[in-house]
Amino acid sequence: MNEPGKRPDAGKRHDAIDVGDFVYAATGARVRRLTLPGGAHWFPAVDVCKELGYANSRKALSDHVPEEHRDNLETVTGSYGLSIPPGRGWRRDLQLIDLQGLILLVNGCTKPACEPFKQWCAEVIETVQRDGSYTLEEAEVQPSAPGAPIAYAMPEQIADAIVRLEERNIQADEQLAVARQESLALQRTTVDLQHTAVDLQTNMMEMQRTLVEMQREALAAQQAVALAMERIANRLDALALDRPAPAATVPVNPTTESVLADWRQRLSVTSDVWAVAVAIVPVLVETGELRQPLESIAARTGLSVHRVNDSLRMLRKHACIHSRGASEDGAPIYVLNRP
Repeated sequence: MNEPGKRPDAGKRHDAIDVGDFVYAATGARVRRLTLPGGAHWFPAVDVCKELGYANSRKALSDHVPEEHRDNLETVTGSYGLSIPPGRGWRRDLQLIDLQGLILLVNGCTKPACEPFKQWCAEVIETVQRDGSYTLEEAEVQPSAPGAPIAYAMPEQIADAIVRLEERNIQADEQLAVARQESLALQRTTVDLQHTAVDLQTNMMEMQRTLVEMQREALAAQQAVALAMERIANRLDALALDRPAPAATVPVNPTTESVLADWRQRLSVTSDVWAVAVAIVPVLVETGELRQPLESIAARTGLSVHRVNDSLRMLRKHACIHSRGASEDGAPIYVLNRP
């Protein structure tokens, strides 16, 4: 730091303390900086206020920073004929503060990390008041290049603040690394769970397909059993109906009326069976046999082929008629049971 009344040449101006370290010690953070050709440093007010804990940057500037230590970006750069720095964060109307404005904001804040810097500022003022000047101690190791500026030792308060902040940053980095490792582990676990879920879904789909196949096989087996039972029943009916009819069941020369009367006494005649009986008895009495397709009988009675077949089965079961095979065209042949 220069003694009062001494002003360095602008062309040779340099910072006795690195401005980055100085601001870091003052605010506890790395803040964006705009350094002009003359060596002056300007900082976005919103960045400084955020790091120092001010909720309202406009009010903070009004309360702590005089107008001569703040300006907008366009005016500051325009005084040197500079263009606006690239990037969305640098707007023409962005409010900037100079280094003195930054120090004023630091002195007005209550952030604990700024206390060492405030104590050093108080020490500087006390020393100037007492001795008339404040001089930084020269560093033990000086630059060897010809014309190089003198290197000064960093004040103890600022150095301690930087060390504490760096330690805090190291701890934060370590915590961040641990958090990232935990996040990666969680992501791997999530991926494993997703793979397990996919495997479970695949197994469930296989089980469902197997169940469907088992159901199909069970249905086919049930159908086969039903068909076999129907064939057995038909065979039993045929065996029972092929036995000779009791004597005097039907007169030697039966008539349509006598046959129908005999059948009515022999079995409980339903409407379907009676309709079939009325349709086939005249043919049986007249020709001695019935050679008509079931469809023909169904058409004459108005019944379905299935109901006609059931009715004929009932008549065979009660020994009213019996089967003699089938004709050349496939029509079943039935004859009356005679004594």
